[in-house]
Amino acid sequence: MTDTAGAGALPVEGVPAARVLDEIRALRAADRPTHGGRLFAYVYDPGVAGLDELAQAAHAESAHVNGLDPTAFPSLLAMENALVGAAARLLGGGPGTAAPDVVGSVTGGGTESLILAVKAARDARPDLAEPRIVVPVSGHAAFAKAAHYLRVALDPVPVDPVTLRPAVADVAAAIRPETVLVVASAPSYAHGVVDPVAEIAAVAAEAGVRCHVDACFGGWTLPWLRRLGAPVPPFDFAVPGVTSISVDLHKYAYALKGVSVLLHRDPGLRAPQFFAYADWPGYTMVNPVIASTRSGGPIAAAYATLRHLGEDGYLRLAARTRDAVAGLADAVRAVDGLRLMAEPESTVVCFTADDPGLDLFLLVDELTARGWHTQPQLAYAGLPASVHLTVTAAVAPRVAEFGPALADAAAAARSAGPVVLPPELLALAGSLTPEALTPDLIAGLAAGLRLGTGPAPDRMAAVNTLLQAAPVRLRERLLVEFVGLLQRPAW
Repeated sequence: MTDTAGAGALPVEGVPAARVLDEIRALRAADRPTHGGRLFAYVYDPGVAGLDELAQAAHAESAHVNGLDPTAFPSLLAMENALVGAAARLLGGGPGTAAPDVVGSVTGGGTESLILAVKAARDARPDLAEPRIVVPVSGHAAFAKAAHYLRVALDPVPVDPVTLRPAVADVAAAIRPETVLVVASAPSYAHGVVDPVAEIAAVAAEAGVRCHVDACFGGWTLPWLRRLGAPVPPFDFAVPGVTSISVDLHKYAYALKGVSVLLHRDPGLRAPQFFAYADWPGYTMVNPVIASTRSGGPIAAAYATLRHLGEDGYLRLAARTRDAVAGLADAVRAVDGLRLMAEPESTVVCFTADDPGLDLFLLVDELTARGWHTQPQLAYAGLPASVHLTVTAAVAPRVAEFGPALADAAAAARSAGPVVLPPELLALAGSLTPEALTPDLIAGLAAGLRLGTGPAPDRMAAVNTLLQAAPVRLRERLLVEFVGLLQRPAW
């Protein structure tokens, strides 16, 4: 890869196809493993033989189809409508239900679905100069992103440190005359617990406010778990007052990235989601989602995946995942000093450490060194730092291996002792404001943490410890600067 890499993505002379693919495979060798049940975040692997090949073939069939104009490509419109219908039926909508007029749109991911839910709620109230949304602090960060992008005020609601859920009374108290949307999670990403959706939707309805259920993470698992006998609380369109729901198909529907579905209880609720513009001399623009041009590849791949797996396939995958969750939770309980943040009720195992001699960030590094890739979560507002495991069906065959690996990693982390940063660095992190960060200071911090000179280091405990010590706003600025150091042009 010497001459081509040096020339970047655009060499003077074209490179043979086989060599280009070899280059991509060489680059991919540094990535986390997307299959095999050892990566507990970012990707969703069902472990179903042949599914990748089917999805990739379907993707190729429609990769050049453009979702900009559904009248030009009716195949894409048909597949989108089929995906929306499947999601609606699974989530309590459609003919013969309490929500017979559910409509929806296929988006590029959960964040886009949440932004559009906020947009629809905001634009439905043009009379409000300063619209607001009420979101539990456990709600996905994409709501904060939506509020920032759309100039909507965010009113956070605390969660109970034991139940990890918001109190309904606190949600009700946060609703103001300017509130356009109230949010509940099913489940929350960080801890995997389902908010009291029925009660939250009731207080929203009483106030005349829309209620969005963020089921991006759990919308394609909770219905199957319920069919398997799990005590899943009401969270979908069967709940009066729920006006919209988001569900990601590229999560537990095991579709290729990126496909999400945003559903509204009726067409009138969806209408403000659209953007239409005719005041220019070009084609008349009308978009149901943020993007205009959209490849049909991901949508076709999702359609093929749902058709191939079917209800019986998803039920089997849910059962396999449920058993894996139970096994991983038992593995956590077996290690002294670790405890579950909550008893698992979806597809998340989240745990923390009660032993001050067991540094969770070191534990994550030790698990990585043993081939297990987990997701550390920083302490927040009285909630301790934790480790998040997103569990998929592919994890099931590896559960027996995880317990000994976790115990071994915990022993190694205890032996190494907690990460100790220089006192002056901790003092700096605690006193700096984001505005006080200079390029030289950022470069010095990055050098001390071995960031910015290549790929991110495998051992991140020192970085996470520094971020943990920083106030939230400084933490955000440091994250921006550190990732900015990694994302530089290849000249």
